Amino acid sequence: MITLKTAHDIELMRKAGKIAAAARALAGEMVKPGVSTKAIDRAVHDFILGQDAVPSFLNYNGYPASVCISVNEQVIHGIPGTYRIKEGDIVSIDVGAVYKGYHGDCAATYTAGECSEEVKNLIKVTRESFFEGINFARAGCRIADISHAIQSYVEKNGYSVVREYVGHGIGTRMHEEPEVPNFGTPGHGPRLIPG
Repeated sequence: MITLKTAHDIELMRKAGKIAAAARALAGEMVKPGVSTKAIDRAVHDFILGQDAVPSFLNYNGYPASVCISVNEQVIHGIPGTYRIKEGDIVSIDVGAVYKGYHGDCAATYTAGECSEEVKNLIKVTRESFFEGINFARAGCRIADISHAIQSYVEKNGYSVVREYVGHGIGTRMHEEPEVPNFGTPGHGPRLIPG
C-alpha cells in the first residue's frame, strides 16, 4: 500500500535526501585511482553521523556497510572493502540517510580518471533517462508512465534497461511502495496524487 505523505513528512524526507546527496557528492569526490572502497564508506559514514543522521544501509537486512559501492560490472549493492579503485573504473555510489525517522536515498555513477567515450555515453544516457522519468513523476500520471519514459529513452539510445531491480518509494522505511521499474507500458499502474 502506498503511504501518502504530509507536508511535515516531506520536509523531513527532503532534509534526509539533502544529507544523502551531500554524502554521495563527498563519495564522488573520492572516486580516484588508489582510493579503497572501504575508505569511501568510512568517510560517508562519518559525514552522515556528523549531520545528526544515521546511514540507512548499515545493518539493513544484514548489509555490513554504510554505502553501496558497485565497481564496473557490479550492477548494485556492492560491498565496500579493500578494493582500490583503478584508472578507468566505473563506480556507482548509492547512499541512504535517516534523519528524524525519515529516509533519503540517492545514487550516482562516477568514473575514476579517464574513461572511454562509450562509458561516458552510457553514463550520460543513464542520467538523462532518470530525468526523462522524473518528467512523469507528477500528479495525474501513472507509475508505468515514468517506467516507459525511462525505457524508451534508454532503448532509443541503443541500450537496454536492467529488469531485475526497481526504483521505489521512500519514507519512514527505506523501501516503500510503489515499486518503479525501468520498463513499462504507459497508462498502467497506480495513478500519482499529491503526497
